[in-house]
Amino acid sequence: MFVVDWFFGVLGYLGLYHKNASLLFLGLDNAGKTTLLRYLRDGRITMNEPTLHPNSEELIIGNIKFNTHDLGGHESARTLWKTYFTAVDGIVFIVDALDRDRFPESKQELDQLMTDDSLSDVPILVLGNKIDIPQAALEDELRAVLGLRETYGKSGSSGNSGARPIEVFMCSILKEQGFKDGFEWLAQFL
Repeated sequence: MFVVDWFFGVLGYLGLYHKNASLLFLGLDNAGKTTLLRYLRDGRITMNEPTLHPNSEELIIGNIKFNTHDLGGHESARTLWKTYFTAVDGIVFIVDALDRDRFPESKQELDQLMTDDSLSDVPILVLGNKIDIPQAALEDELRAVLGLRETYGKSGSSGNSGARPIEVFMCSILKEQGFKDGFEWLAQFL
């Protein structure tokens, strides 16, 4: 097994091998989904219009080729999320850590993802965005309001074997902080 992993690691390093994975970028509107996706694609922060229609991008990060879908976060767009669940390998769920008034709504959407049988084995990366603003929630507060005190563990080890991989990482897309660690965590499950 080690030799196989080493071989594919060398191929990936040389740019000759990429795993393929499909990711959904989900969360409420104005959380930062499109901004993060465009940053990962272009390497720069841009201001974006609200997402009105699903967007797809192909990204290569490390040795994984991601087919990503930014589905929008406004209420009518959330009705389309379920149609993308059949062929997804991972979910990036972004929460605006500054908008405490919408935490219950974020929790409701995350709970629906976590209880959907078609997603029972799909790892979920939760990114608490906008921590560059001093009034933003800290990780402990976000975990509490989302009901994520017990998660998979940032080291990748779970106290609950057989549990769905889910973890919270705090980030600032604008300051380009925190989400890289989250994607490294997610990549180990893809």
